[in-house]
Amino acid sequence: MKNMIERPTPAHVAIIMDGNGRWAQKRHLPRIMGHRAGVQTVESIVRTASNKGISFLSLYAFSSENWRRPKEEVSALISLFRLYFKSKAEELKENDVRIRFAGRRHPFPSDLIDIMDQAEETTLSCKKMQLILCLNYGGRQEIMDALQRIILEAAAGKELNISEDTFRDYLYLPDVPDPDLIIRTSGELRLSNFWLWQSSYSEFYFSDILWPDFNEEEFSRAIESYTQRNRRYGTV
Repeated sequence: MKNMIERPTPAHVAIIMDGNGRWAQKRHLPRIMGHRAGVQTVESIVRTASNKGISFLSLYAFSSENWRRPKEEVSALISLFRLYFKSKAEELKENDVRIRFAGRRHPFPSDLIDIMDQAEETTLSCKKMQLILCLNYGGRQEIMDALQRIILEAAAGKELNISEDTFRDYLYLPDVPDPDLIIRTSGELRLSNFWLWQSSYSEFYFSDILWPDFNEEEFSRAIESYTQRNRRYGTV
């Protein structure tokens, strides 16, 4: 049996933040209270990731399927997004963290889109870490949107040479490297339409902890697990 080679800290960690609703239900609280508690965990994990030297942290904050949730819950989530993006942009800038968004923006209210644009502009020059918030994001939709762009360019007469590398140019954030490690909380064992193209060779870490209770210790445990793995990318 080969000895495991310790790997460096992952450059890109992605997290499927799951369990806010169940956290609230266990405490006989409205689901929105779980989402509010989840925001506090986001702040903690962003600080921890930045301190660990992680270059990219992507968080699955709102999927394209989440619109199916009760209107009251969706409305409350949008209000949380407004508050967080507006109030935290300057703090992220002070900590040299750049905020970016992946997903379709147009279903969101225009004022929220303006706040998102402003947050990106405020932190544009930050270098220490990129915080990527996936909002109204779906992996299948991203691939379909990429194909649509390719079809339109071909129809307009552009000469195309599509390969895996050039296809990446049509994704939402083509300059962001694939996730080295994908973490999912709450004990669920699925991707839920997250980073489908990008996750081909990602490592996975599944935690039974609900997202509001996910802490620096558990995050460090996930990173430690990653560093002990042998990533072969199809080789021996």
